[in-house]
Amino acid sequence: MRQEKDSSGHALPRYQQIARQLTQAILSGELAPGSRLPSSRTMALEMGVARATIENAYGELVAQGWLERRGQAGTFVSQTLSPAQPGFTASVAPAGNGEPLPFQMGLPALDAFPRALWSRLMGRRLRLQTRFDLAAPQSEGETALRQAIVDYVRFSRSIDCQPEQVFITAGYGMAMTLTMRALAQPGDGIWLEDPGFPFIRPVLAQAGLRFCPVPVDGDGMNVREGIRQHPDARFVLITPAHQSPLGVALSLPRRRELLDWAALNARWIIEDDYDSEFRYQGRPLPPVKSLDAPQRVIYAGSFSKSLFPALRTAWLVVPPQCVAAFQAAAKQLPCTVPPLYQQTIADFIREGHFWRHLRKMRHCYGQRRQWLESALAEQGFSVTPQQGGIQLVVPVEREDSELAGKAVAAGLAVQALSDWRIAHPGEKGLIMSFTNIATPEQARKQARALREALK
Repeated sequence: MRQEKDSSGHALPRYQQIARQLTQAILSGELAPGSRLPSSRTMALEMGVARATIENAYGELVAQGWLERRGQAGTFVSQTLSPAQPGFTASVAPAGNGEPLPFQMGLPALDAFPRALWSRLMGRRLRLQTRFDLAAPQSEGETALRQAIVDYVRFSRSIDCQPEQVFITAGYGMAMTLTMRALAQPGDGIWLEDPGFPFIRPVLAQAGLRFCPVPVDGDGMNVREGIRQHPDARFVLITPAHQSPLGVALSLPRRRELLDWAALNARWIIEDDYDSEFRYQGRPLPPVKSLDAPQRVIYAGSFSKSLFPALRTAWLVVPPQCVAAFQAAAKQLPCTVPPLYQQTIADFIREGHFWRHLRKMRHCYGQRRQWLESALAEQGFSVTPQQGGIQLVVPVEREDSELAGKAVAAGLAVQALSDWRIAHPGEKGLIMSFTNIATPEQARKQARALREALK
């Protein structure tokens, strides 16, 4: 094996060299999503290294989201990866007929989207296009959509910004890539919620960032613990409105503590507000960005959950002092969302359809969550209480990775809570979505299928 070195010229540990080889095999398509890796014992014999070395390599790639463990079934390449966009996709592959799999996460209610209205708006945009709309699009995104986002976040999230602070990207993964291209250096540390969304970790790893897991409790990310364990980290990635996957909100004292630390130490906070619109009880806490007098917060949003994921459209609101750096990065990584899509989204927002759609979906998701909770209770499952979001957690006593493997084998797209953890152990559970459960009968059918799969 060729000896690899880090950015400072030192030889990488053997387990990291092996991890990099496996990553390259995944990127090249040699190891396809869902394929099973040899056991650590077998791999160690083949490579002439200690079994612990292989375990460390596998463990690092599990933490980064490249691999997933399924209990006694073994270690597999993550189902959510694709060679075209390694490390990030919103959901697992759909069923063969195109229908979402039972409990499939990362999808809004596809049956509830106003497709006829959307078709009319897009058709009108097509008819109004001029020859100038055929030119290369703006690298930062269409002006109309950027202005619509400014108006939306000002009134819905109390964020005051200007259109030049808004950058449109082809999905959340590309938003993170753009942020790292603009601000990060290889070796920079980034606080990650533990447990937290695993499928963005390969994107961050590709940028050369160093993972700094911070535990999450009932008040969200433990900021004091993050400062104690990782004081030199340069970035914080956080889901404060509705932590993924536990569903807790970052308390107001911790929000202020995080902002104070970032301002004092010149750190950057990346606020992922991925499903703050879907809260069923009480008013949500204000976004961290709305409290950001020091201007240390980069605010990330996406239309994948609020509209539909096929749009592949996300956006960033960056502090004024970062605009030039993001503009330079965007010239290298220009927005690839078709202008027609961007213009149609802008019309959808500006004409009030977005607000009406969100109100409708809050009611829809509250009802569908209740259907699934009741159906799961009939099968002897409990559900962790949450005040919003589009997924839920079912606590389990047995090894959740093994249970998730059984469920996946039965065609149920549940995920293990343990697979979302990095370094801090905690309760076991199964994560699942309810968004595409259209009737109480469908909820009961899926809950029975889950109980049968876990026997």
